[in-house]
Amino acid sequence: MLCAISGEAPSVPVASTKSGVVFEKRLIEAYIAEHGKDPVTGEDLTTADLVELKSSRTVRPRPPTLTSIPSLLATFQNEWDALALETHTLRQQLTQTRQELSTALYQHDAATRVIARLLKERDEAREALSKISIGAGSGPAAPVAAGGADAMEVDDAGVVPQSVQDLVDETAKVKSGGRRKRAVPADWTTAESVSGFSTLFVSEPLYPGCNSIDLDVSGELALLGGSDGVAGIYSIPQQSLLSPLKSDDGAVVDALWAGNKAITGHSSGVVRVWDEAGNGSTTMRTHAGEVKALALHPSERILGSVGADKSWVLYDIEAGKKVVQIYGESELTSAHFHPDGRLFATGTGNAVNIYDVRTATLGATFGPLTGPVSSLHFSENGYWLALSVKDQSSVEIWDLRELTQTKAIDVGTRVDNVRWDYTGQFIATAGPSGVSVQQYQKKGKTWSEPLRVGVPAVATAWGPRAGSLVTVNKEGIITVLGAK
Repeated sequence: MLCAISGEAPSVPVASTKSGVVFEKRLIEAYIAEHGKDPVTGEDLTTADLVELKSSRTVRPRPPTLTSIPSLLATFQNEWDALALETHTLRQQLTQTRQELSTALYQHDAATRVIARLLKERDEAREALSKISIGAGSGPAAPVAAGGADAMEVDDAGVVPQSVQDLVDETAKVKSGGRRKRAVPADWTTAESVSGFSTLFVSEPLYPGCNSIDLDVSGELALLGGSDGVAGIYSIPQQSLLSPLKSDDGAVVDALWAGNKAITGHSSGVVRVWDEAGNGSTTMRTHAGEVKALALHPSERILGSVGADKSWVLYDIEAGKKVVQIYGESELTSAHFHPDGRLFATGTGNAVNIYDVRTATLGATFGPLTGPVSSLHFSENGYWLALSVKDQSSVEIWDLRELTQTKAIDVGTRVDNVRWDYTGQFIATAGPSGVSVQQYQKKGKTWSEPLRVGVPAVATAWGPRAGSLVTVNKEGIITVLGAK
């Protein structure tokens, strides 16, 4: 019997139960300690799987003394044979590796040609889409687009019309004036009031699959929708659903108020602007895929949307038409207008892009981030942008002046939605584990947490004077938090 490892007669022979091969005990134990496998079959092997064999003591032969020419020639011949066999094996492996490398290079070259062709087809398709004029929709529920001197021009070449640029400049001039010197209203809520927030009432499940909630100017009407494609207006004082907004455009992905008009974005790519009565709507079908988020311009005459088709769109709300559509390289997940109205922020899979609304050009990028942006919101001070990343527990604060992250607040639980209050001193966060409020104290430049409640939510909104928080969860249950 010879050891399968050393090729010599073993002093203490053992046999493997997995392969049945004989080994020197010390050699196989060392091999098992390093690899944990049978050296012959490659199966998992332990020392318990070794069977010691009983045999007579083997007398090892004396090694050759190599003192004669014949023994030296025999040794050289054996070494030459082993070297020849090893060289042959290496040549075979080299040939196989060359073939594999040639195949990989060919596949890479083919993939490069396919990608180049697809990019060319994409650019041609975008150019063709930019020349298509999309109307306000059809059907009896779609009212005629408003005309007259106030109607904006519609541009299909990726250039923002001059009338829109003038509106943006005019709005920025009004909104930015006095912002730095604006004091906090005397009747605004305080940290002590926020810390005393508790549940005032909880509604019944309204719209399962709900993703967003928005309050009108009065703070009394909440707008929300669900996966069945139906949105609704809920009266908070009356604690009742006033009127459903039904459509066949797929799930309601986002909803917001534009004055007294409700606007909904759907999974089919449709954006609807509902009339005040909620009976009819203007349909704007621009996105080639799902609408991911909606944003209202401070002028309340321009609506922004981002979609899964990697584009963002500006609409004339009164005319019910697309103003401009800009394509990017990544799928967009969230959006918000700067309080001046000159900047439009869009969240992507790993960054935030800041666009100039007047020229539709990219001005800055915040990132890279650790994942897709689930929510973003500008502070009213005009300097800070708060955002949350999908499946993360932090709220990131980015400074527009320095284009850097100034603060990352770890809430401790997943954050899906962030909302500044009007004064820019409170940030409300919502997630599956609850709602929290983070406060910034300008005097000491410090952050604190006056509120944390275990109310699961996918979105939240501040009530009048920040005296309450209105939240909604995935089942469409509205919860109002406030001081009793």
